[in-house]
Amino acid sequence: MLFAINCQDKPGALELRLATRPTHLEYLDGQAEVIVQGGPVLDAEGKPCGSLLLVDVADQAAAEALAAGDPYAKAGLFETVTIRPFRSVFKDGARVG
Repeated sequence: MLFAINCQDKPGALELRLATRPTHLEYLDGQAEVIVQGGPVLDAEGKPCGSLLLVDVADQAAAEALAAGDPYAKAGLFETVTIRPFRSVFKDGARVG
């Protein structure tokens, strides 16, 4: 089942994000089989201010566990984390559902 994991950084946390990025990417490399798409959300200046992951996991609990295991989350980077089921209607320029 698809889930969207939307994380918003705490204000002024860019240095923490940059310092934690290598372990964050290593963690995501280990989760690659369930990640459909992901990357940073950018502010008006083009600087990262959050993260968005689209994951294909068994259930809400699995999505929550994946989010909680992220080094960014463990470092306290995020102000909010929202995890919701997602239904794909368009993919790669075509309607799929």
